[in-house]
Amino acid sequence: MPRITIEVTHPDRVVFPADGITKGELVDYYGEVADTMLPHLKGRALTVQRFPRGIGEQGWVQQDFADSLPGWMGRVEVAKEDGGTVVHPVAERPEALRWLANQNCVTLHVWQSRRHRLDNPDRLVFDLDASDSDFAVVRATARAVAGVLDDLGLACYVQTTGSRGLHVVTPLRPDTDFDAARQFARGVAEVVAADDAAHRTVEARKNKRGDRVYLDIMRNAYAQTAVAPYAVRARRGAPVATPLEWDELDTRGLRADRFTIRDIPKRLAGQPDPWAGMYRRARSLTGPARRLAKLRA
Repeated sequence: MPRITIEVTHPDRVVFPADGITKGELVDYYGEVADTMLPHLKGRALTVQRFPRGIGEQGWVQQDFADSLPGWMGRVEVAKEDGGTVVHPVAERPEALRWLANQNCVTLHVWQSRRHRLDNPDRLVFDLDASDSDFAVVRATARAVAGVLDDLGLACYVQTTGSRGLHVVTPLRPDTDFDAARQFARGVAEVVAADDAAHRTVEARKNKRGDRVYLDIMRNAYAQTAVAPYAVRARRGAPVATPLEWDELDTRGLRADRFTIRDIPKRLAGQPDPWAGMYRRARSLTGPARRLAKLRA
């Protein structure tokens, strides 16, 4: 493909006021991590958070780019329930990430399915949401989810969210629909929560959770999204959703916002992406669903 030049407008505009991080630095960051990030975005519809005046002022979430995507950029057109369509961007080349950042897109969120099989997820996401500052409980919950998934015959990966918690992600063969996938995820979450009900819950209502970790499985639905690996969060410090090796959960001082826009390029230069090649380990849910049913019987 011919090289596309992205002219950055207002590169000196400060996007993260508390840290002095500019729009130019945001664009450069996404360009630097593109080779590592793009395989995780391949074929996935994106929803983005835009902050034209920086994160110190109100931004908005945008899905539909029908009137603004350049002709060279990937896209997927999705039907709306009430008629019409939404045109989501799809990032397939480094210039796409730079273009989005130049549109003041700070955070990228991805669907759990890909363009050619929108109704069939190829990953499950368990969003572990901390209710207080005790991150050790979140780490323990992530390991518990991984233990159950491993017993069921599924591979699993972990990342910080750059916000409050962790995501545990399982690659799938896209041979089931979202309803079945979400039902399976709910069953796993209920097993994990029941094993330590004092510290874990599947209760969606915040006023019922207390200080327990919430195992959120609702991102496993059609058109629902999760923060993309290596996406920047619109928070002080410009933290990044960062894939981890499992043994990194034991790192002293690990937090959901541990890694930032200024750390990740150096991190990737010094070690491979922990999620590289993860979809080679994708499995069907058929067997694991049967084993889960027996486990819960």
